[in-house]
Amino acid sequence: MAPKPKGNALSNYNVDYVISYRFVDTGKLPAAEQFQKLIQALARLDFTIEVRNGDNCSLLVFVKVEAGKTFNNAVYRSRVKDWLYGVRAAQPDREAYNSLAADSMTEAERYRIIYQMITNPKEEGGAGITPKEGEWKDVESIFPLHDIAHNREWVKDWSMKTFLKIEDLDEIRNRFGEKIAFYFAFTQSYFTFLMFPAAFGFSAWVILGHFSSIYAIVSTFWCVTFVEYWKHQEVNLAIRWGVKGVSAIEEKRRDFKHEKEVKDPITGETVQVFPATKRLARQALAIPFALLASIALGGLIATCFGIEIFLSEVYSGPFKSILVYLPTGLLTVFVPTLTTLLTGVATRLNNYENWDTNESYQSALTQKIFVLNFITDYLPIFLTAFVYIPFGSLIVPYLDIFHLTARPFATSEKQLRAPKVGFEINPVRLRKQVIYFTVTAQIVGFAMENIVPYLKRQGFHKYQEIKTERAAKQGGAPPGATVNDHPEEAEFLTRVRGEAELDVYDVTVDLREMVVQFGYLALFSVVWPLTPVSFLINDWIELRSDAAKICIEMQRPTPARADSIGPWLDSLGFLAWLGSITSAALVYLFSNDGIGPDGTPATIKGWALLLTIFFSEHIYLIVRLGVRIAISKLDSPGMQQERAEKFMVRKRYLEETLGENAMELPPTKAPEITRASLEEDARNDSLRTSDPEEHFWHRQLGWKESVEIGVSLIDKMGTEEGKKTQ
Repeated sequence: MAPKPKGNALSNYNVDYVISYRFVDTGKLPAAEQFQKLIQALARLDFTIEVRNGDNCSLLVFVKVEAGKTFNNAVYRSRVKDWLYGVRAAQPDREAYNSLAADSMTEAERYRIIYQMITNPKEEGGAGITPKEGEWKDVESIFPLHDIAHNREWVKDWSMKTFLKIEDLDEIRNRFGEKIAFYFAFTQSYFTFLMFPAAFGFSAWVILGHFSSIYAIVSTFWCVTFVEYWKHQEVNLAIRWGVKGVSAIEEKRRDFKHEKEVKDPITGETVQVFPATKRLARQALAIPFALLASIALGGLIATCFGIEIFLSEVYSGPFKSILVYLPTGLLTVFVPTLTTLLTGVATRLNNYENWDTNESYQSALTQKIFVLNFITDYLPIFLTAFVYIPFGSLIVPYLDIFHLTARPFATSEKQLRAPKVGFEINPVRLRKQVIYFTVTAQIVGFAMENIVPYLKRQGFHKYQEIKTERAAKQGGAPPGATVNDHPEEAEFLTRVRGEAELDVYDVTVDLREMVVQFGYLALFSVVWPLTPVSFLINDWIELRSDAAKICIEMQRPTPARADSIGPWLDSLGFLAWLGSITSAALVYLFSNDGIGPDGTPATIKGWALLLTIFFSEHIYLIVRLGVRIAISKLDSPGMQQERAEKFMVRKRYLEETLGENAMELPPTKAPEITRASLEEDARNDSLRTSDPEEHFWHRQLGWKESVEIGVSLIDKMGTEEGKKTQ
């Protein structure tokens, strides 16, 4: 955690970005040469630069952009690119200064463009500085500074609100970019939607009990409605924030390796491509990877599950109350380790697929990570619901193979053997497990996400202080980072050094957490109807704690644009579909007063279970279609704004082309009636066929003659004062 600022530390001294250059593993000479290249690369783009001492063999390079030709051109290029891809409706003014004056930029846009100036390749007008990559391996991070005064007001304001307004989301977008704003908008929409299932779930818990078919139907309908509503809301917000279609502006990956160059049929530009068929062949490796991950993680979880069942249901010897926590300890140690290993494999596989853009790369990686999350988060409940309780009487006798886990503590063989008769399945186990994952695990996750990092950072700083004091007493302490600080900058530089040590915020981690939570509600809330009540409370806290986490525990995020929550939307749809199946199956299996088939599979009719799943899925598809059609009929301010912008663009084009009266076509010029024109008309009449229609339409030449004849008729038929009304 960064030290609490005061005085001048609240000011950012107009710093746009800080570059942390750490050379702890680099020799003095190469470090100095590389640092010189860094400064020269920044100077070419007219950045104002200041350098100060950092902590632990590092330098802090402060960067500021002056409003001038270089920056204005970068803004203009960005907006023209948006216009070419259809993100902006109107073409930017050809003069960069006029473009900025007509369409002021947000703080997020300014930071985003400056970051692009620093990191974009030289051929795209950037400095080409990529942290921790290639020749820039000593560039540890590039980050903007927190606005401390604003952050305090932001967290304080949110802590006093129950619901967030659209203006609150606009403020996040203006400061942190659309990608983070979409996360908060999604979480806020999810929180608001949870009000209904929380109220209905509480009523169902009191009146209907567990495994209620009514609750299952309502829950499934709610999941469908929320997912379809969010799809509509995403479009509305994307239009409001001016980023609809921004995903089409794809940034090339630096690690992309092309095989050939072809001419783009649309733009005519030469582009680098990798054959889609070859990438598809490489993507096919995701199938054995998914199987490997399922076997590895599933086998580990199933083994620990079997050990837990053996110790809690079979073993009757000493230390039973302690040994039942052994599987939890094994899962705590081995699941994260194995997940990290498989995540590394997924990343390598994703790299091998050679995606050409950052967007497609992240989307593919997210889908692979979701497979791992699905197994680790949901498999334990699936095993209990669809293996242990229905088939427990057949499985438990074979759990003697796990007797080695308790043999050192048993006093007799009888304590390690499953009873041949009289064994009863514990039907309450499923509900307790769901309660653990929806309540206890949420609390533990909150602590691991917010409290533990704070304690670790405080402990590390304390350790560093003690280490420095001991070295100073022994006379071997290197000069401190603050030795050369100017007094008026000291507090500010202390804060910056603290921010340089903070972690980088990854919004996909928080999005994953919300999607996994939605999965628990969609898949298993029929087991315990109070699940949405727990999530409602958790999400109110989550919104505020995530805001505080960004302000205090993380470096200020570099703004990034997005027009949706990305591939997580597909995950929501998949979980809603799967939830319609699991809810129906759970109701069928456990509708017997909530105690299930008591481990007797003979009471389960396979055809009835399959028929239940078949009908529930098809009802889900019909409901989804109906909800989708109904929501598509809804209008929204975003849709109205889009139509208005398109209309104004076309109107502006007409006015620029034809003048202010472009909406009205001027009357054609009437032909002048002369002797020659009358002779020509007579000649033409003689050549025409004697057609009454032709004669009718050629008795008057043009609109001027029609006016003259009409006026003369009025003069003949009218009176001086007009007819008096009788």
